[in-house]
Amino acid sequence: MTTVNAKMLGERIREARKRADLSQDDVAHMVGIDRTAVNKIEAGSRRVTALELADIATALGVRMTSFFTEPIPALVAHRSSQGLDTSDSQIDALLARITDDVEFVAGLDSSEIGLDAGAAAIPDDFAQPTTNAEADTLAARARRLLGLTADEPVRDLSASVATLGLLAFSRDIGKDTADAGTVLLRRGGVSLVNSHMKVGRRRLALAHELGHYLVGDDYTIDWRVARSDDAVPTEARLDRFARALLLPAASLTTWSTSVDEQGLRAAAIHIASSYRVDMATLAARLRELSLADGDAIAAVREIRTTRADIVEMNLHVPLEELAGTTVPGPYARAVVRLVRDERISRERGLELLHGTFDESDLPQPRTRRSDEIWSFVS
Repeated sequence: MTTVNAKMLGERIREARKRADLSQDDVAHMVGIDRTAVNKIEAGSRRVTALELADIATALGVRMTSFFTEPIPALVAHRSSQGLDTSDSQIDALLARITDDVEFVAGLDSSEIGLDAGAAAIPDDFAQPTTNAEADTLAARARRLLGLTADEPVRDLSASVATLGLLAFSRDIGKDTADAGTVLLRRGGVSLVNSHMKVGRRRLALAHELGHYLVGDDYTIDWRVARSDDAVPTEARLDRFARALLLPAASLTTWSTSVDEQGLRAAAIHIASSYRVDMATLAARLRELSLADGDAIAAVREIRTTRADIVEMNLHVPLEELAGTTVPGPYARAVVRLVRDERISRERGLELLHGTFDESDLPQPRTRRSDEIWSFVS
């Protein structure tokens, strides 16, 4: 933590209050102090007690430690561009909190979380694709970085992107908000995927965020992945990158033969199931690669896989990826190790794991010898 004087602390409290869309009167009422006291605290002219600061943090929905740590440059730049009087969207606030958690854990256990090693694996010459061909090339290079063959499915996308230093979290934040967002950290990055979507859309959204991460976009919020058009050419190119990453051209070389042998519906269900993409993504790839006419593409979009299809076609149905609230594996392992090594409390560990663990899931406290107390006495 950095040394923070009263004026700097007051400014950070004011910024957090603005982002929470609360007035000084609101905070005063929630904390149980006068509005003038809140005004003076924010101005740096009144000292704030530890208990008051804890209550203020709770009222603003932030952790008290956030007032004493240097924020991620990408978050600073984003907030500056938005203006202090613009409150964060729900996904902005969640991303900021998750970013704080990751930075805290990485500061205590950098090797386990793997951000340094992952980020170091990314070449410096990755650039924003400006054409479809460049988007396809970027996807092919990304697949090689992930250790995939030309036609191999990305079976666990969240685990795969973590090897490149991108930690993917998920949370159900509803249908009327963003699909995903990404923050570039000092080393590595963090993505948040809205798990309200179905699994194919969730995976496509994370693949899109990987594109932003690889080309070094500091801060992005994507409201409707795969619905961009030429009015937003950068997003359209990254949509194509995401589709090519999950459903490479090599995976569709036998498409026409499969349709002739199985019929359009069965062929579509088999390929979508094998590569864990939705029908809209498959239809878009067929169009991009000129593998089907307009009528066939429209028909693919309308196909829905049923439970009968799963049984009759003997389809493998893995656990739903990024369903509900999830935390990435390297992050969870780092938190569990910190709890096991007693570097953080069990309560803090549960908080950092975002409700994905219960008390009984954590390592049991170590049994201490009766004479160990003397090691704490000078």
